[in-house]
Amino acid sequence: MILATAPLRGDSLALLDELGQLVIEPWLDERGMHLLDEHELATRIDETGARIVICEVDSCKGPVLERDLLAIASTRGDPSNVDIEGATAAAIPVLHAPGRNADAVAELAVALLFAVTRRVVVADREVRAGDYYKDGTIPYQRFRAWQLAGQTVGIVGLGAVGQAARWRFEGIGMKVIASDPYNPDATHSLDELLAAADVVSMHAPPLPATLGMIGERQFAMMKDGAVYLNTARAALHDLDALLAALASGKLGCAGLDHFDGEFVAADHPLCAMDNVVLTPHIGGATFDTEANHTSSIAADLRRLLNGERPIHCANPEVLP
Repeated sequence: MILATAPLRGDSLALLDELGQLVIEPWLDERGMHLLDEHELATRIDETGARIVICEVDSCKGPVLERDLLAIASTRGDPSNVDIEGATAAAIPVLHAPGRNADAVAELAVALLFAVTRRVVVADREVRAGDYYKDGTIPYQRFRAWQLAGQTVGIVGLGAVGQAARWRFEGIGMKVIASDPYNPDATHSLDELLAAADVVSMHAPPLPATLGMIGERQFAMMKDGAVYLNTARAALHDLDALLAALASGKLGCAGLDHFDGEFVAADHPLCAMDNVVLTPHIGGATFDTEANHTSSIAADLRRLLNGERPIHCANPEVLP
């Protein structure tokens, strides 16, 4: 029996059902959100007789790890909802799905780039208000901008999302440079990238070494009028320094898809800035993301149950 509390989709559902009778109770559906803590999840495991759990946000620790489980599969790239140390102690393999939303997040980064540089949101608002000739000007005057083709974009973090963003930026005619100490294809240091890029696009993971990596000094190093995009995590930048760079004109504009606490107050200074486009952490919000993690998890579960080594296992030391 497989209990899935993550949303699943696509052709690989049939494979999962072959591997074990599949019970799907997604945390997110048309009814809204229903998250399970470790006690509630353990209860559902007992009630269904599940030997495998596929989860996304539900808490997998404590009593969950005391159940007789063959595997826990977190559909996240980083299985942060699972107590990896506890699962390892219980000899339970923890599978995960890195790169599941790489294309989706990269697409949003490109969307935010166009939105902020061509002022799409402001233009839409003026059209809806019938304000074509605002302050006695014509739209062609107010919305002129430099084209992106020929400009340099600096990708900070050349992992799955950064690589997916790279070829998309190249496809619109931009020169791409990258900084990532763990990827030899990234040939620039962070300081070199910040000084050379017209657009800085953040795709680094939120780790102790990267938290606050873009602060006052880093914004000061950027070109005057540079564009700053962050579709990764708000913790990568110092928000006060970002606000100061936007207010002073050092940054020309910014596109942000994440905020601390998953929320920004309506009266926050960011919300009053016409040169900023804000989205509510929707980079990975595509149906394809669900199909991708379903396919990845199903394939690795099949490998595991067939006595083979899964490709994406967070604690491979528990494998034979």
